[in-house]
Amino acid sequence: MGRAQTAILRDSLERPTYLGRDGGNAEEPRRPSRRGREPGRGGVTRIAPGWLRAPSTARVMRALAPIQPRFVGGCVRDALLDGADGTVDIDIAVAARPEETMRLAEAGGLGAHPTGLAHGVVTITSAGRGFEVASMRRDVATDGRRAVVSYTDDIAADAARRDFTMNALYADAEGRVIDPLGGGLADVRARRIRFVGAPAERIMEDYLRILRFFRFHATLGIDAFDPAGRAAAIDAAAGLAQVSKERIGAEMLKLLGAPDPEPALKAMGPVLGVVLPGAAPFHGLVAAERNAGEAPDPLRRLAALNARAAESQLRLSRADAARLRGIRAALATPAPPAARAYRRGADAARDALLIEAADGAPPPAGWRVEIARGAAATLPVAAADLIAAGAVPGPALGARLEEIESLWIESDFRATRAELLAGDQDWPR
Repeated sequence: MGRAQTAILRDSLERPTYLGRDGGNAEEPRRPSRRGREPGRGGVTRIAPGWLRAPSTARVMRALAPIQPRFVGGCVRDALLDGADGTVDIDIAVAARPEETMRLAEAGGLGAHPTGLAHGVVTITSAGRGFEVASMRRDVATDGRRAVVSYTDDIAADAARRDFTMNALYADAEGRVIDPLGGGLADVRARRIRFVGAPAERIMEDYLRILRFFRFHATLGIDAFDPAGRAAAIDAAAGLAQVSKERIGAEMLKLLGAPDPEPALKAMGPVLGVVLPGAAPFHGLVAAERNAGEAPDPLRRLAALNARAAESQLRLSRADAARLRGIRAALATPAPPAARAYRRGADAARDALLIEAADGAPPPAGWRVEIARGAAATLPVAAADLIAAGAVPGPALGARLEEIESLWIESDFRATRAELLAGDQDWPR
């Protein structure tokens, strides 16, 4: 919970007063259509996902009861959207300083860890599960990368500093949903992603919100874009230069890992070129993956964007950068699946075939078997064999071994050691 690199003013703060019982207004009840949410008694919308009913969650909420804990953000949003019962990140907002949060948690027999004390964030552990608990805050000043904030007991002020209306929803321990700003519940019901307040202002507070806007559409499978939000995101694209490449990389990989990022990539327009120069939205790759029964893969999709210097632009890890280079190399050297897998590895060969399938070249029959065969193949001749036959160590030896390897691959891995050493090229091809 909370934004990266957030500072909190402390010197002039008064101890926050606690919120009232409801802390905000809930909208009219809705007819449930998915597991995990239901209309409550008295016209209050409720959520009822499994994580809310879990004993570990109940212990945390009981321990923090004096400071009015409320679930907030993604866990509430997802429970409303699809009743998320699986493993989710549970964020909680409280009307107290982090020191008080830790004191109450420890008094309740829970683990309390100051994982982001400077940002007002404490991680509480209950039955092995972590809960991010943040003091409610209001923005004092922002510069597009970080914010100076102060603690507050005003739930509306805390909601106002969030990015999207559907992320500015809260729920109490009983699952009663609170929509402090109004409109958040309606947007969830309509599956509509809107910035809180004026889109340009929210973006100027943290330019990473530009990418989050498109990523949320991709992740939630929402193809209709709020015109004002999209226009503001495109207009402010240059501001992404103020955001670290590590943060941009993490956000782009999340976007590319969505079930179907193609509509979002297309909607990004010039934003895509700002973060990945030379990139162009791909078409058909998601369908090719689904036809092949392959799971979404952000690095495969990144390779399909054909961007320049993606490794440095997104600050990829060494492992991810090496894999991306492998896919590119496989694409640059057309060959049968087995040969590609031998030279570049099974994953790169598979990814290249899927990207090519998106371009209209379907993989050949039996390609999985062929990739496995090539990846397992081992050249039957070694440098020691050539030396034993009289070759002198040096560049010429290496060149001869490469020539033999090429001939062996050309034979579809069927040439024997004896045939290769003899230079016999009459084997079947």
